[in-house]
Amino acid sequence: MKIFRGLHHQGLAEACALTIGNFDGVHRGHQAMLALLQNEARHRGIPSCVLTFEPHPRDFFAAQAQRADIAPARIATLRDKLQELQRCGVDQVVVLPFNAALAALSPDEFIQRVLVQGLGARYVLVGDDFRFGAKRAGDYALLDAAGARAGFEVARMLSYEIHGGRVSSSAVRAALSEGRMSDAAALLGRPYSISGHVVHGRKLGRALGETAPAAGDGFRTLNLRFSHWKPAASGIFAVEVHGLGAQALPGVANLGVRPSLDPRDVNGGRVLLETHCFDWPEPLGMEGAYGKIIRVDLLHKLHDELKYDSLDALTAGIARDCEDARRFFAERYAQTRRQTTRDRIPD
Repeated sequence: MKIFRGLHHQGLAEACALTIGNFDGVHRGHQAMLALLQNEARHRGIPSCVLTFEPHPRDFFAAQAQRADIAPARIATLRDKLQELQRCGVDQVVVLPFNAALAALSPDEFIQRVLVQGLGARYVLVGDDFRFGAKRAGDYALLDAAGARAGFEVARMLSYEIHGGRVSSSAVRAALSEGRMSDAAALLGRPYSISGHVVHGRKLGRALGETAPAAGDGFRTLNLRFSHWKPAASGIFAVEVHGLGAQALPGVANLGVRPSLDPRDVNGGRVLLETHCFDWPEPLGMEGAYGKIIRVDLLHKLHDELKYDSLDALTAGIARDCEDARRFFAERYAQTRRQTTRDRIPD
């Protein structure tokens, strides 16, 4: 998959089958739309293309209005969004910076400058609630009429539903904010996950073992930065880590701002996913994970972030979280075994 920042780059296809949106989370509704897009692109012999925006348009308008409360919680980082788009088989993605100039384009200007001149759209697929242009003045009917004049076909896809409920980024955000991880996974078609390079932290986890001998050499953590200040999920989770060996590693993780630590720490108070694996891969040693790309699946929420008054209290809290996460995995394993046994019993 080719990725372009902006419209004017060598290698950008001269014609494409296009869909437009934020695609936060790349949920099952998005996946259905992308499957249809690829099919239409193949029939026309042109590449499939996703046009998306960074920052999210609502982030931009929230900053303009100085209203942080109206900014949407972010499901996925740009990195994770692009990875999921690649998994869906998209040929190229164009990431447009959403700024004042783009926000000011009228619907007709957006069609002419971006869709026709910038991307050479031959087919445009949008959702049933699609709006575009300054003040969201453009809609499907306007786009369809413009396509007839400019020579590109326009199609609209109705909402994707599961058990009578509409699949949307808003529904995923609600499930994540309420800690309903299995519901979020059903909407996404996969466990909710965050990936990235392991970065350095304060190395505090190693020192916690000194205050709690049962912790052995402490609670070493794998730290991933979540690049947006407002993640859709937060709290303490039972997780699985992929990318450090052949098998997924169970563990416990904190996603958030770590209220028990100094906000002036090495990560500058930014949102961080700190993951402790129960069984540390010994070949990595103490420093071997830094710089590696890992994926952390957040499977079950244990509780919201808590503020502890001392390192001893923090250590005891982490130990309890580890016990609860281990219990979750034991019950999950037992349930899987029971299901496998039932499947093997002949009718």
